[in-house]
Amino acid sequence: MLRTEMNRKNTNETKTMVIYHLSTECYPVAKVGGLADVVGSLPKYQNKIKGIEAKVVMPWYNKSFVHDHEFDIVFDGFIHQGENMLQVQVLKEKTDALGFELYMVKIPGLLDRDNPYGYQDESYQFLAFQHGVLHWLTAMKIRPDVLHCHDYHTGLVPFMTKHCPDFEFLKGVKTIGTIHNGEYQGMMSWNMANYMPSFDSYKWGLMDWNGYMNPLASMIKCADAFTTVSEGYLEELFISFRGLESLVRQEFGKAYGIINGIDTEVWNPETDPMLDFNFNVKNAIAQKKKNKEKLCKEYGLKPELPLFAFIGRFATEKGADFLPDVVWRSIKQSYGALNMIILGSGNSYIENKLKEYQHTYTNFALDLGYKEHLSHQIYASADFLLMPSRVEPCGLNQMYSMRYGTVPVVRYTGGLRDTVEDISTGGAGLNFTYPGVDDIVHAMNRALAIYNQKGVMEDLIRANMNFDFAWEKSAEKYIALYNN
Repeated sequence: MLRTEMNRKNTNETKTMVIYHLSTECYPVAKVGGLADVVGSLPKYQNKIKGIEAKVVMPWYNKSFVHDHEFDIVFDGFIHQGENMLQVQVLKEKTDALGFELYMVKIPGLLDRDNPYGYQDESYQFLAFQHGVLHWLTAMKIRPDVLHCHDYHTGLVPFMTKHCPDFEFLKGVKTIGTIHNGEYQGMMSWNMANYMPSFDSYKWGLMDWNGYMNPLASMIKCADAFTTVSEGYLEELFISFRGLESLVRQEFGKAYGIINGIDTEVWNPETDPMLDFNFNVKNAIAQKKKNKEKLCKEYGLKPELPLFAFIGRFATEKGADFLPDVVWRSIKQSYGALNMIILGSGNSYIENKLKEYQHTYTNFALDLGYKEHLSHQIYASADFLLMPSRVEPCGLNQMYSMRYGTVPVVRYTGGLRDTVEDISTGGAGLNFTYPGVDDIVHAMNRALAIYNQKGVMEDLIRANMNFDFAWEKSAEKYIALYNN
């Protein structure tokens, strides 16, 4: 079937650009962060553009999505990694339920686990995934127009297609790399080179950075172009990139900042099946109030008070280490005139400190873990969303919140400064400059003052809902880059 598709593509009857997105995450199959949301929606919107055929390739996981859908085995073969021979199966989801063809690479013992990350042999896993994908494409004579590699987990693909003789068939295929989060680069010892497919040894420097194999550095060096997920984040990488600043400056000629979009079909308060009370711009004030009342009742909060929310990983890059102090100081300084709800998990110290405050303050609610359903309800219920990020390459939470009429309170950094303008300069959000408890609480005090001005608050709700963060514009920008 695949050979037939590729042969048809190469006839004069149709001129279709075929793009394979390679990623370790894809919503709703497996999600840890924003990477999954992007890979689960960008290809769908690209496929709405005439002449584009976008697909996704990811590892196989023991997840409910996999068990709830039917798959065909489209490839079954073997690869050698060092002295190990690994079976590689590629399974295709039968119905294209996500709006694109989904392929999952299964390698027994490596790519058949419960979660994308958290294993001691991650480097070996990701090497096997990249090796397996390119072996499948080469063996089946599938030659896409573009291999779009997302984050360091697929960062060695541009090198492999150019400098591994086994993949000579793919040489010349355009490779695009997207940096979703430059904090993670996948550095590993050069001993791992023993598990690479054979490569031109004199090209080893294209994988090296400061004496380590660095897949993200290799992607920047070898890809035909690389992108960041916002223009603001690209600018920041020139001065703060965990040691790769000089490299990104050296390769700036092929660097592009393209802001992420959101899937407005999934994130639509008017049709969202996860909400108790749906709404649009016209009835948002009344309906958001109903959602808030229900959520507050469930968590023992006071619905008449403003509700601040945080949704995300408890990581220092997200500013989550500020949260415990923010909780007690904001409640104390406001004399209990606000509610806070936090949904997330991660750093155990942060979790335990927040658990303490959960039993101390009746104005504070905590729910640990990743709960997609609850996140939708919080966006629809909260008055303000906190994003005190130290680093935020793009940020999707602020877009979700605005789509649902919740006012973002964000640090002025990365993609947050590209998407949230402060109310003082005509925008519909609240910005603060420095990552720290003082600035966060000061911004929250500004929010409280706005909340008490009913007309201003209602105007902000409507203004935020009218922002357009749909994928169409960004999808077109990626297509233009592929064609460049």
